[in-house]
Amino acid sequence: MMIIYNVTTHVEASIENAWVEYMREKHIPLMMATGKFREATFTRINPSESTEQGVSFSVQYLCLNKATLESYLADDSERIERELLQQFGSNALEFTTELELIGRAQLNLNS
Repeated sequence: MMIIYNVTTHVEASIENAWVEYMREKHIPLMMATGKFREATFTRINPSESTEQGVSFSVQYLCLNKATLESYLADDSERIERELLQQFGSNALEFTTELELIGRAQLNLNS
């Protein structure tokens, strides 16, 4: 049973560009380097209303099973999250969700 570890983060507008760059160049590669995730999808959440108070993002990390995620949480998460907190403090607030992957579908445009 594949698990998606979803991390949703609300980022203050003043640090958005620096945060996105940090995520692309440092944080996501650190997460992937643990060897516990198969892929990562980085998205911006489009707000239903215009706001200048910040923007939200989601990173979905795919792992093989619950045991692999639990291993990440026990062995790696504190160190990696501490680095992110030192970089941005309370200007980037996050929460996590564990999702069970039930299935996927893709449109095959070549048929």
